[in-house]
Amino acid sequence: MRPEGDDGLVDRRLGRRSPRRAPEEELERMLALYRDKYADFTVKHFHEQMQKRHDYVLGYTVTKLALHAAGLVRKAPKRSAHRKKRPRRPLRGMLLHQDGSRHVWIEGLPARDLIVTMDDATSEVYSMVLVEEEGTASTFQALREVIGEHGLFCALYTDRGSHYFLTPKAGEKISKTQQTQVGRALSHLGIEHIAAYSPQARGRSERVFGTLQDRLPKELRLAGITTVEAANAWLKAHYIPGHNAAFAIKPEQEGTAFVADRHEAWREALCVIEERTVANDNTVAWNGRRLQLPESRLRPHFVKAVVRLHEYPDGTVSVFLGPHRLARFAPDGQQISPDAPQPGGVLGAVKDKPWRARKRASLTAPARAAVEKARVGTEKRASSRTKKLTHRAKTATTAVA
Repeated sequence: MRPEGDDGLVDRRLGRRSPRRAPEEELERMLALYRDKYADFTVKHFHEQMQKRHDYVLGYTVTKLALHAAGLVRKAPKRSAHRKKRPRRPLRGMLLHQDGSRHVWIEGLPARDLIVTMDDATSEVYSMVLVEEEGTASTFQALREVIGEHGLFCALYTDRGSHYFLTPKAGEKISKTQQTQVGRALSHLGIEHIAAYSPQARGRSERVFGTLQDRLPKELRLAGITTVEAANAWLKAHYIPGHNAAFAIKPEQEGTAFVADRHEAWREALCVIEERTVANDNTVAWNGRRLQLPESRLRPHFVKAVVRLHEYPDGTVSVFLGPHRLARFAPDGQQISPDAPQPGGVLGAVKDKPWRARKRASLTAPARAAVEKARVGTEKRASSRTKKLTHRAKTATTAVA
């Protein structure tokens, strides 16, 4: 610098173009696409779509700076002071969050509820379902998807919605003794149910829905989705894997807390269960309909019997007497199939008897028939064995003597 004097302070790079500078043509193409098609996207979401759909190779930072320079995106405000987050559970399956958000997810359709079930350890989404309104049926539908694919988990964290908990007084603590249908099902499966008492307590769910409300409607629009049925199929097949690849994190510990339900008890637990008394015409009342019970080998009829009705998320209904399924019905009340109970020891003794004889028999008759059947073929009494004499025989014997 000294030999050159003041000329040594001049930046010789001025006026020169960096060999690593992004091509102007590519930047112009990117800006034009943002203006025409992606004006409501965040920079990160836009950059992902450019790479996925338009063979874009420039980096995120270059893209963001170019959008700022062009005045198309405003700089984000500085974040407030850091707040410490609740520590995550160390293993997948230890704690799951479930929540719903009402939003216009599909352009041109009314607002609907999106039910999301995610893992606390990784923020991995396991289920995402669009429904008319959040409630017991949507909760069971989501839980059936999760447990059917991954197994039983340890605990579920939800808000205090009326389908999750009963709250005797608004704003106060939930009831520890009375259970909703959801509470009964989780208790039956051994899953702890934890209630959140503030929106801040559901921070992870709230942040996920912030991301989804910004991204999901745009993704559905780009995919050409216009119906709820198509949206739910597309969410499961395409969106959830992509979302997890972008946002899920690695758990603190390897392994899983999910446990396989070998007997698949969840199939009959995750449904609405209520008891009914069978009427004199052998029917059961359900949702304004009369469900006609079919003939059964268990007994001639079920009048006055107390049966259980299981209503599944798809609207179908099964009627049970103890462990026996008596019939299945479609949502409109039409019987799907007889679904006769599997023959057991008692049924095996009467299955060959004609219907008229079974109709007259009581519930204890099959057991008596089984005992009678067991006696057939036993050894005959010895002819020399002493028999009780009749009065006439006694008289004849005395006269001879």
